[in-house]
Amino acid sequence: MRSWCLCQICTCGRHHCPHGATRIYETSGISCPTTEYLEKYPTYGSVLPPQSLKPKQEFRPCRDDYRAWDVQKIDLYKPEQTYHPPTVKFGNSTTFQDDFVPQEIKPRQSFKPSPVVRRSTVPFNGDTSHRLDYVPYQLEFKFARPKEVYKPTNQPFEDLTTHRYDFQGLVGKTAKICRPPYTRVTQNAHFEGSTEFRESFQPWEIPAPEAKKPQEYVPPAGTMQLNSTSHLDYVPHQTTRVSPIRPVSQRRSNNFPFQGKSTTKEDFPAWECCRQGLIKQQQQIPNPSGKFDGWSTSRSHYVRHELIPTESCKPAHALLKSSAPFDDTTMYSLDYTPKKQEICPASFPSPPGYIFETTNSRGHQFFRKVTPAVEAF
Repeated sequence: MRSWCLCQICTCGRHHCPHGATRIYETSGISCPTTEYLEKYPTYGSVLPPQSLKPKQEFRPCRDDYRAWDVQKIDLYKPEQTYHPPTVKFGNSTTFQDDFVPQEIKPRQSFKPSPVVRRSTVPFNGDTSHRLDYVPYQLEFKFARPKEVYKPTNQPFEDLTTHRYDFQGLVGKTAKICRPPYTRVTQNAHFEGSTEFRESFQPWEIPAPEAKKPQEYVPPAGTMQLNSTSHLDYVPHQTTRVSPIRPVSQRRSNNFPFQGKSTTKEDFPAWECCRQGLIKQQQQIPNPSGKFDGWSTSRSHYVRHELIPTESCKPAHALLKSSAPFDDTTMYSLDYTPKKQEICPASFPSPPGYIFETTNSRGHQFFRKVTPAVEAF
């Protein structure tokens, strides 16, 4: 007789056998979890895992190649100072002092013109080219065209649009909904508000972290020696500061006033020049002499025509009324057949029509189908 698993009995696809992480029904100690990865990619028993090439962390004792030797401090072999600075003042002169002979500077004669402002005796001429060439003209009176008076139409306003005229609605009954009635499944049990996660994972009390006390500072014993090798080996010498050797300044103070002239102003004096007059081109197009008419070619040639309304080719508006009642049946309401909701047999603790047999090591529950007895005639 064939056995059926709970996963095969399920018709809705939401019921599965409880697969455990280990074989809880055997004491072999071998774990065999059932996952999607193991079903698609099976394991190979003949393939060994690769060996790790990482060196082992073993204790290595110290080697005897490096030992502490008692080395004595080597004395400083500094040569003795044989140079002694001279006590007599340095009196030799330099090559610049021997070759340079101070000479008296003579001021050059200035060719700069005098900065006195020269004023003209001719009176100022304030006439411009615009004032001389401008000719005033007398403006003529502008012709004012009379404004057209608006004349309202005598016909009444038609507020009926083509949409309102063509679509006035049809008389009929509202369509009935052929949808089956909605039956809501209600439960009278009280909602507990607890989940499997809250029941399985209870909060743990975490102790407060202990603060580590810092070690107290202990000053070293004895006094600190502030002497260095530079302070101990350095020998001070008494020397005098060397004064700078530079020639005596031969500058003399002059009491003459500052002239303020330069060679540029003397070589390039200001020239008297007159401004060139405006060169005006003669007018080639003569000005109109007549009066402005104010009419364009479009207005003068335009001929106004009376509008003739276009005859409408739309059929006459006539409502087709029928004495037969309105047929509100549709293809959906005719072809629709309500189906009974089937209950999945795997949702029951014991599926109807099956007898429980056994549970294997992986957690699959197997059932045997009950066959009805046939009476012999």
